[in-house]
Amino acid sequence: MHEEITLAREVDAVQIPSGDTITLPVGTPVYITQRLGGTYTVATSAGLARISSKDADALGVDLETEKVKHAEAERLKDAPLEEQVWAQLKSVYDPEIPVDIVNLGLVYDCGIEDHDSKKTVVVKMTLTAPGCGMGPVIAADAQSKIMTIEGIDDAQVELVWDPAWNQDMISEEGKMKLGMI
Repeated sequence: MHEEITLAREVDAVQIPSGDTITLPVGTPVYITQRLGGTYTVATSAGLARISSKDADALGVDLETEKVKHAEAERLKDAPLEEQVWAQLKSVYDPEIPVDIVNLGLVYDCGIEDHDSKKTVVVKMTLTAPGCGMGPVIAADAQSKIMTIEGIDDAQVELVWDPAWNQDMISEEGKMKLGMI
């Protein structure tokens, strides 16, 4: 059972599944349905919306989780860049599915290119459904998280549709989280 939360202040959110930006006014009652990847999916009287971690305070969320993520980021600072990129991708979630995009099998390719001493991460990923309005939002989330890595100059996240995604692409860890095994 989800507890009703009243927004403590106005927040910008992304409507699910359209991907449209909306503003939720102060005092709006919401129910958090998912807290993954530093974002919050909330149910409102107008449907589902995604709220960024920067607005967690409006939800009254304890930011202890953010501290844990920060500690993990500190650990990763000395790790190879590729490990850091994959760690960031594992922090990106489809707001309707409680499994990260890596374990969902949505990331098809990830590489680091070095041109003129500038490092660019190139990711090819897909979605569970081609018509998903959240696709650009998820791709932008992946790109912004990759760009937080020191030493990365650019990140390009391309949505691709070949091969078509299917449930066999979900990792064992993902299947366990979804109760599929």
